[in-house]
Amino acid sequence: MEGDTAPEEIGDVAYGIFEIILNKGLKSRGDYLFERVEREDDFRQDFEEIFSDFTTDYEILANALLEKFTDTNTIYNKICEGEGVFPSKTTQMYWIVQDAPDFEANPDDENRGGKWLIFLERDVADLMWRKIRDATVKGRLGISAKTSTAKENPDSRDDRIVIYVHTKDWEDADDVMNIREVLRELGVEQRIGYKRNIETYHGDYSEGGKKVTYYSA
Repeated sequence: MEGDTAPEEIGDVAYGIFEIILNKGLKSRGDYLFERVEREDDFRQDFEEIFSDFTTDYEILANALLEKFTDTNTIYNKICEGEGVFPSKTTQMYWIVQDAPDFEANPDDENRGGKWLIFLERDVADLMWRKIRDATVKGRLGISAKTSTAKENPDSRDDRIVIYVHTKDWEDADDVMNIREVLRELGVEQRIGYKRNIETYHGDYSEGGKKVTYYSA
């Protein structure tokens, strides 16, 4: 029926929301999800408790997840294998996001923000994402970072993995370029471009020779 959402689409949305809640819940109990997965911790009890709360608060979404994955054990095992942690292992979400510890979203600041764009071949993306993610958590980079994943994105214009490193203010050239230098230290030695959010919101992309990057270094 027109207007209906396919069950698999509901499951995809539900998974993305649950992983955000799971990450916040785990961090409130000590460590990020990625830290637990990379150490191969057993965090099943925390996972089950957070999923139980998720079911109470979002019953329809929780049921969609169970319909998609059959049971919580399947979801937990998939996460332990790297879903939502490594780009190459993530097939349920288009993006993995890591905010800096002190980052608080402010809609009034969005037009002032921007991002460095790092395009990588898929076989090297996991390692670079870990470096950028960890530097973001330590406060060495911008306000947030995110990476595309193995989930095929119909809106993607490139077959490579792209990592965005967001900064608060595109006019703060010193901050923008300091972040570029940290990226160079992390191994991003190729020339990369910086795009302001205002170009992204206007739907401006580099096509047919059109330049939309504000900085390049």
